Amino acid sequence: MKLPPLNAFRYFDIAAETESFVRAAEHLHVTHGAVSRQVRLLEESLGVELFERRNRAIFLTPAGRALQGTTQAIFEQLEGAVQRLQQQARDNVLVLSCEPTIAMRWLIPRLPRFHAAHPDLQLHLVAAGGPLDFARSGVDLAIRRDDFHWDEQLYNQKICDEWIGPVCRPTAPTQLEGQRLLHSATRPGAWPNWLRLSGQQARHTERSDYEHFYLSIQAASAGLGLAIASALMVRDELDNGQLQAPFGFVRDGSAYHLLSPQPLEDNGKRQRFATWVTGECTNCLTHLGLIQNDEPARPSPPQVR
Repeated sequence: MKLPPLNAFRYFDIAAETESFVRAAEHLHVTHGAVSRQVRLLEESLGVELFERRNRAIFLTPAGRALQGTTQAIFEQLEGAVQRLQQQARDNVLVLSCEPTIAMRWLIPRLPRFHAAHPDLQLHLVAAGGPLDFARSGVDLAIRRDDFHWDEQLYNQKICDEWIGPVCRPTAPTQLEGQRLLHSATRPGAWPNWLRLSGQQARHTERSDYEHFYLSIQAASAGLGLAIASALMVRDELDNGQLQAPFGFVRDGSAYHLLSPQPLEDNGKRQRFATWVTGECTNCLTHLGLIQNDEPARPSPPQVR
């Protein structure tokens, strides 16, 4: 037999639960007349009365009570199935906030490897830096350099140390004296920090300023001078010969961390990404000769800062 439309059963189920066409209409955000018509169509289709109507009130008939026992169970099961499907979909999506320069110059080129290793996870990338409101943004994890103070309630896990050094085109002079040094507003202390840590001196230099760190690195690639770069961010250009690092790299005392509003559960999507990204960083720095192969690649346990 052909069943009546599901919508009619839904209207009936709410009317039976509330024992009122008016309250059912409010619940369903429709008119009182719409509920009454759907219930009447259901009764006509089934050939039985489901409600007794007396003095503008409605009362379930025995047939109505029998049908409600079935519709209530069916709609509860349907709602539960929908909730499980939606939760499963959310569990497969990882929303990651990452500082723009590290996202563009290092992370994005390596994401195909992440998707190959974890084909069941969908990574949604948001480019941003600095403090983050996890509750409002809907972000699961954030990659940040520890150059600002974050909420003490956040869990943080160190990914790797930051290594910095001057980079330029392979055809550019490798001495500092007389060169144009490229500075950025987002890392204003990069050159002074490197000069202090490396013991180098820069005499008779010229200066160019850029708004963002990645712009100064791009300018160095274009042959406009020497820029301070993160080793991670220029690893690919060093490999393919687009850039050189004539003075090598030094630790600048900062590090990259993963921030999370909750602990990184074992084998959860956050922990899986943490393990992958830490391994990628370790492999990259090992390839550049900045850390030894025997240094641990596994992430340290989550901590509260």
